[in-house]
Amino acid sequence: MTPFPTGPRAALDAIPGSLIREVSEAGRGVPGLIRLFFGEPDTVTPAFIRDAAKAALDAGETFYAPNPGIAPLREAIARYLTRNGRPVAAERVAVTASGVNALMLVAQALLDPGDEVVIPMPAWPNMDGIARVMGARVTPLPLRIANGVWRVDLDQLLATVTPRTRLIFLNSPGNPTGWTLTAEEQRVILDHCRRTGTWILSDDVYERLYFAGDAAPSFLSIASPEDRVVSVNSFSKSWSMTGWRLGWIVAPPALMDALAKLNEFNMSSAPTFVQHAGVVALDQGDAFIAETRARYRACRDLALGILSAVPGVAAPRPDGAMYLFLRVEGCTDSVGLAKSLIAEAGVGLAPGAAFGDGGEGHLRLCFAQSDDRLRAACARVAQVLSDRAARG
Repeated sequence: MTPFPTGPRAALDAIPGSLIREVSEAGRGVPGLIRLFFGEPDTVTPAFIRDAAKAALDAGETFYAPNPGIAPLREAIARYLTRNGRPVAAERVAVTASGVNALMLVAQALLDPGDEVVIPMPAWPNMDGIARVMGARVTPLPLRIANGVWRVDLDQLLATVTPRTRLIFLNSPGNPTGWTLTAEEQRVILDHCRRTGTWILSDDVYERLYFAGDAAPSFLSIASPEDRVVSVNSFSKSWSMTGWRLGWIVAPPALMDALAKLNEFNMSSAPTFVQHAGVVALDQGDAFIAETRARYRACRDLALGILSAVPGVAAPRPDGAMYLFLRVEGCTDSVGLAKSLIAEAGVGLAPGAAFGDGGEGHLRLCFAQSDDRLRAACARVAQVLSDRAARG
């Protein structure tokens, strides 16, 4: 007799746990550790957003919200996007409990077991994991370094995405490399995906943390409402709201009923008082975002200046986001190296192996830190890696 299964689905067992979490747990309780594992700043959410949440709580905004989100927030998202050159109607917006929740909902709406998902890698590991949870097949598309920055080979992308490709995931500016698509590349990709019938899932969480302008190029600026283009975004990065867990989806009208249904089954709605704080963040946050972007650009340059001088370390310049993705010559175990840096440097970095194909041999450093903390962290890492290089 075949025994009854006693554990989770086999597909879940095949998905590895987070290597970033593994390394961060190794640093738990280490005194004085500078924790640069995760993609979040060392500053709290600005006061005008916190005050809006407090006011909403005091006003009794503690009840269930509609599945797609409260109307004021959907309208504020549409205003914000339109103001930034992405004309979107509020009816195409669904509010979610974080950006990663948005990605999960889109995957549930679009992916069947066996579907092909193309992901440029190295990439944020959650999208690979989400695709695999849905039983999809992930095809990695390698990013390359050209002229000192990470880029996608457009010809290789067009050859990889075929009529058999259900979805391509594009995070631009991207985690962990900061790679960014140009507007012309986006036009070529959109035209190609129209021919192949492939969905584009654009993770735009870092679009305002772009160092060559106010916002990175967006598919929402060039796609029609009926195109197979879905944009997801989050309040976590641009508004320093990582712990608030609030995001959104912009999708074609034909997908909105399905997303509302999936919202009901997953979490019903994001907390109402948090949504009201999101309205204020969008309507009043442009100056904060501009200051944050300028500060992160300076942080990037500070970290590059220190770490690019280390023998055996390659530090490509990111066009956006909040990370350096460092190649360490001779490294074949980035998890082990990251754990060693906790002990030897008192600094926690994310292991490159966590980011899939092409990630091993790298370390990710989140530079969204105060000047003193970042300078100290980079100096410590530089010293340890220089000593290791000298020892051969």
